[in-house]
Amino acid sequence: MHSTVRRQLDWPRRALAFAAFPIVLASAPLAHAQSYPTRPIQVISPFPAGSASDTVTRVVMEQVSQRIGQAVVIETKTGAGGSVGFGFVAKAPPDGYTLVTSSSSMATESVLHRTLPYDPLKDFVHVAMIGTSPNVLVASAKSGFKSVADVVAAAKAHPGTLTFASAGIGSSSHMAAERFRLAAEIDLRHVPFKEGGLVQVMAGNIDLYFIPLAAAASALQNDRLVVLAVSAPKRLGILPNVASIAELGYPEAVFRFWNGISAPTGTPGEVINKLHDVTNEVLRDADVKVKLEKLGVDPAQMSIEEFDNFFREDFKATVELARRADIKPVD
Repeated sequence: MHSTVRRQLDWPRRALAFAAFPIVLASAPLAHAQSYPTRPIQVISPFPAGSASDTVTRVVMEQVSQRIGQAVVIETKTGAGGSVGFGFVAKAPPDGYTLVTSSSSMATESVLHRTLPYDPLKDFVHVAMIGTSPNVLVASAKSGFKSVADVVAAAKAHPGTLTFASAGIGSSSHMAAERFRLAAEIDLRHVPFKEGGLVQVMAGNIDLYFIPLAAAASALQNDRLVVLAVSAPKRLGILPNVASIAELGYPEAVFRFWNGISAPTGTPGEVINKLHDVTNEVLRDADVKVKLEKLGVDPAQMSIEEFDNFFREDFKATVELARRADIKPVD
């Protein structure tokens, strides 16, 4: 009798316990987000220390670390054009403690390699856009070119004779030049260099080069080069006297390399939101803006959804550019 009554009396308690269980579960992600991070965050840089993407990430994540109350450690994992680093993060636990410096390279790598150790469209959630950086079109002073119009006229008069250097197949200097070539409907000959391409332009051995803005500061003061345009939709504040490629009549030639922060797919939404908000707060900081602009980066704040859409549109445009420019996989 007593055991029967006890079981009957226990049912309300059990019912209350089970009813409270979903509340506990629902509050768990919120508690995780509020306590996150409880240990250092690792950000993988797929490119060498000192590269443009690596440097830009360090400027931003140093400030993120101060605001979030934990160390943010930048670790380089280079190799295979960035695929080693991207692949490592794609397979990392999706807990918010392993992030990656994402960039335009994620799209170019997909057209340069038949297989990758990750799926660029499925394996990442994009946390925060940092900014974009155009390239600067320069010509050898020995070429005699004074404007983009001069280049286009010469290329149409002598198809296939003008040359442009790049830092390699699929590099920003290559992709920017291909956009321009297709937009202007001209035939230029690509000469990729692992290093020393700009030296060849200054010597007059190569006609043109789309230099990444971050690396262009010293080159812009060199009297052996002529600055013709920036691959941006409008003029830059740091180069007010240099025409944008769009204003010169080639809006389809606009090219901007972008940098951001991404995480493995499956990372809790509350963690993504927290990282996104703190990063955007950093990007609004006046001192950070100045540092990024000196690196040739235009800070760009986007919502998480806007960044994801931007990534997918950029990916699609890069694949289409590769098709039109007949850029083949290298392996």
